[in-house]
Amino acid sequence: MRYAVLLRGVNVGGRNKIAMADLRRILTELGYADVQTHLQSGNGVLSCELPPATLASEVRTALDAQLGLRCAVLIRTGADLAEVVAGNPLGREPDNPSHYFVAFLSAAPDPGAAARLQDQDFGPDRAWIAGSHGYMWCPNGMAETKLTYALLEKRLGVVATARNWNTVRKLAELTAM
Repeated sequence: MRYAVLLRGVNVGGRNKIAMADLRRILTELGYADVQTHLQSGNGVLSCELPPATLASEVRTALDAQLGLRCAVLIRTGADLAEVVAGNPLGREPDNPSHYFVAFLSAAPDPGAAARLQDQDFGPDRAWIAGSHGYMWCPNGMAETKLTYALLEKRLGVVATARNWNTVRKLAELTAM
């Protein structure tokens, strides 16, 4: 099985720093195959036969034990990522993919909470929740939006980590191999 390993809140604003070489080393030492990383934002790709929850637990434990890094670890299969790309609610490729985000959620939120979030007025920004992920269109960029993963976590009651559309498409490509 090919997986994307998504670390929440690393290498952002100078906190929770991890070099991607260290992430690759740790994932390789854990015995996973075909280990790669993508960008500096805590994206790993690997092959293994473990179920996602076990994989997340192993990675989280190793990061804490070896680096003292405590962060949420979310796992997505190649099929999950292909579904995310195919389910794009814009119905087209975004004009500016660096302003279009997918929030990977630790679980599918309560449908009522998801509906309330989707119905809220965020100015030019929009949110769509689909299962255990949300899409966020922020035409003025993530720095200018109130629609952050912290807001998603608070309103939906789940852990969230966001990646822009370029990164999502690349992770889908890397996990499709």
